Amino acid sequence: MKLGFFVMPVHPPERDYVRTLREDREAFILADRLGYSEGYCGEHLTDVVENIPSSLIFCASLAGFTSQIKLGTAVVNLPFSHPLIVAAHAALVDNLLQGRFLLGIGAGILRTDAEALGLLEADRGAMFAEAIDHILALWSGAAPYNLTGKYWNISTAKTLWPEIGLGDIVKPFQKPHPPILGTATDPQPKGFIALGRRGWWPISSNFLHSNHLLSQWNNYAKGCAEGGHRADRANWRVARSIFVADDDKIARAYGGDDPKSPYRFYMSQLTAKLRKGKRLGGFKERLDMADDEVTVDYVLNNVVIRGSVNRVIDGILALHEKVGDFGTLLYCGKDWADSALSRKSMELMAEKVMPAVNAAIGKRVAAE
Repeated sequence: MKLGFFVMPVHPPERDYVRTLREDREAFILADRLGYSEGYCGEHLTDVVENIPSSLIFCASLAGFTSQIKLGTAVVNLPFSHPLIVAAHAALVDNLLQGRFLLGIGAGILRTDAEALGLLEADRGAMFAEAIDHILALWSGAAPYNLTGKYWNISTAKTLWPEIGLGDIVKPFQKPHPPILGTATDPQPKGFIALGRRGWWPISSNFLHSNHLLSQWNNYAKGCAEGGHRADRANWRVARSIFVADDDKIARAYGGDDPKSPYRFYMSQLTAKLRKGKRLGGFKERLDMADDEVTVDYVLNNVVIRGSVNRVIDGILALHEKVGDFGTLLYCGKDWADSALSRKSMELMAEKVMPAVNAAIGKRVAAE
């Protein structure tokens, strides 16, 4: 099992924006130094708490400061940009990173983003499907393109001037294109079926109670079978909110029990947003639970893995026992309310927890 990193850049609004940007970048640079295999950044346009508006720009900012870690978007919201812009910008980032780029894509779930762009009532699922088809065609084709659709038409036929290079776009460094991934926060996402049909890779959200992870995998495997692809568990990413400390008392406090805990703030934000949208199902251990039962404390106790090294090892092994193999565990970073504790958690995760987890999994496999 590989160790990756993921950040929804959720920060208290009273914190200095420049400082939170610096700390988020430092977290990725630290992850690179510690050997995390990949790292993803989220984006929203109209959220002062989740405050990175472009995951592509954020990844590009790390090109000269990281050397090993693959950097990904989680996700680029395709309906909110012209496909040509996404195709060109993603290709640029892939070249800046010399192939260390992973393209996570989505349809855009934040309603304030959609309203601000005049897309609140739009069929963003249909826009998403058309956008990715255009992007792939731009990467695989040549000018003048002549791509048509319901939402976008793309052509340079009238202005093409190949002799001096006008009319075509830059292509990705990776051939035929960067790996494409999708995320899901719903217990039984139909989007994972579509993802599997295309042969792209799934990321299961850290919002989810572990009881729902297998249903997500089963949907993805169903889609792979329908699309003629092998459902390889090595391609499955499972994100979890994790905090590791030298002792359980510190871990419980910083990991959620303290009113000033960044994990409590993070989960308070998520539950508030999802409660308003009537989308709390992912947090529930049983889908018939009442929404009122999904308190912040319930989420912290059922979704967050927190504790000393041995307790976190046990938590991850219990997760693996329940859902089976998956390729990458994505450690979800939070606001650095205490930078020393946050850094230490990432270090313990890489240097103590994951080696022990993989050794235990290896023993299980050998015993079988």
